[in-house]
Amino acid sequence: MEIDVLLRHRTSSLFPHLTERQRRLAAAADARALGYGGVSRVAWATGMSRMTIHQGLAELDRGELPAERSRRPGGGGKRIGDEDPSVLKHLRTLVDPSTRGDPMSPLRWTCKSTRQLAGALAGQGHRVSHVTVAEMLRDLGYSLQGNSKTLEGTDHPDRDEQFGYINRQVRSSMRRGLPVVSVDTKKKELIGQYPNKGREFQAKGRPEKVQVHDFIDPQVGKAISYGVYDVARNVGWVNVGCAHDTAAFAVAGIRRWWKGMGQRVYPRADQLLICADSGGSNGYRTRLWKLELQAFADDTGLEITVCHLPPGTSKWNKIEHRLFSYISMNWRGKPLVSHEVAVNLIAATTTTKGLKVKAQLDSSLYPTKVEVSKAEMQRINLQPHTFHGE
Repeated sequence: MEIDVLLRHRTSSLFPHLTERQRRLAAAADARALGYGGVSRVAWATGMSRMTIHQGLAELDRGELPAERSRRPGGGGKRIGDEDPSVLKHLRTLVDPSTRGDPMSPLRWTCKSTRQLAGALAGQGHRVSHVTVAEMLRDLGYSLQGNSKTLEGTDHPDRDEQFGYINRQVRSSMRRGLPVVSVDTKKKELIGQYPNKGREFQAKGRPEKVQVHDFIDPQVGKAISYGVYDVARNVGWVNVGCAHDTAAFAVAGIRRWWKGMGQRVYPRADQLLICADSGGSNGYRTRLWKLELQAFADDTGLEITVCHLPPGTSKWNKIEHRLFSYISMNWRGKPLVSHEVAVNLIAATTTTKGLKVKAQLDSSLYPTKVEVSKAEMQRINLQPHTFHGE
């Protein structure tokens, strides 16, 4: 037993530093030194096959290989492409996007996993395993890749000028010391013991336990966060609602920001510039959005200018990557068990560049499907921009 332990120790400490031939010869030398039964004992201790050890014994007797070689010329396993040249061609045909759309392709409507590919090749008369398929794909220059979101479809001829116009409006207001805010509604979050994406440090083996299914509790609902981001001051305000994401709720968030923060830091401001997406509760076609903004302007005496980002460009809205992304990182891995927890996590969001956030719970009810009549629309003091006022 002591000899077996010694052999295993030699294998684990010495063999990783030896070449294939050196390992074979060392194992053969140990087997010869042990005498009868040595081959079996060394095979058990090293994990080598008995055939390999017998090959090493023969090499010790003949000394036929040069010192720099581990195998005879042409020795070792043969690559499947050398024995069956057509397999690479057939594999490329199966995975190539253009040929995969062929109605006769066996993988037209299935995933291109290595096991599926191996099965399809077997149907064409090639004996390959899924491991071999993976190796061949690497040799052919293929790798696992996701979709690349780069196709934007048709582009408006004035797209650059639209962004240039918005940028000039923002810079002009900021130079005059006027408030400029970016607004939007964050993705709705379930309230309760539900999983939240991301991970955080916990005691080993004691993760936060959450519900298996994310069936919404109608008694609790969701957290609807409407954000107002002050572009110049790098400060955010988030109104966390419990009802519905409506235009009235959106303007209520802006109103709360102005009364709780904006009016104090911009005491002399008589104008407000709002940058918003073109859809959602603050969409440019939403009548209630315009009606509520008129009521807000009447209450505060502010001249309100709204610049809607072009359709399909919401990811360039400042609030998305300067506020909402950091809120998501701050509450990663934390179940939002109540609206109060969501508010506290939002308010605790900070960054090294000085971002500060205030959050407030809004328990008011905002009904949906509120219709605005033509008479109400005519009472709104609405003046379109000179550039793409539509």
